[in-house]
Amino acid sequence: MPNLDKKVFGDIRLSEVIGADPPLEQFQKKLENQFKQLQKELDSKNKEELESILNNQIDSEKETNSRPGAMALAQNKIQLLVDYSQKYISEIKKKL
Repeated sequence: MPNLDKKVFGDIRLSEVIGADPPLEQFQKKLENQFKQLQKELDSKNKEELESILNNQIDSEKETNSRPGAMALAQNKIQLLVDYSQKYISEIKKKL
C-alpha cells in the first residue's frame, strides 16, 4: 500500500493524485502553480541539490505511476502529474 501522504510533486500529495478530490480542473491548476514555484526555486540550487531533487522526482514519478491499472478512476490525474513531472525533470536537467 503506497503512502498517501507522500509528497509527489512539490506540496502535492499522492492522495490528491489518486483520489476524487480535488477534481481534475482544480488539480491541473494546482499542478501548474506548483510547477511554476518549483521552477523558480531551481535557480537557487547548487549542482548537488539539483541532482538530489532530480533523483527524488524520478522516484516519486515511478511510485505514482507504478499501479495505474488499479487506479482506473485517477488515470487522467496520474497522466497529468506525469506530464508535469517530465517538464520539471527537463528543467532540472537544463540547470545541470
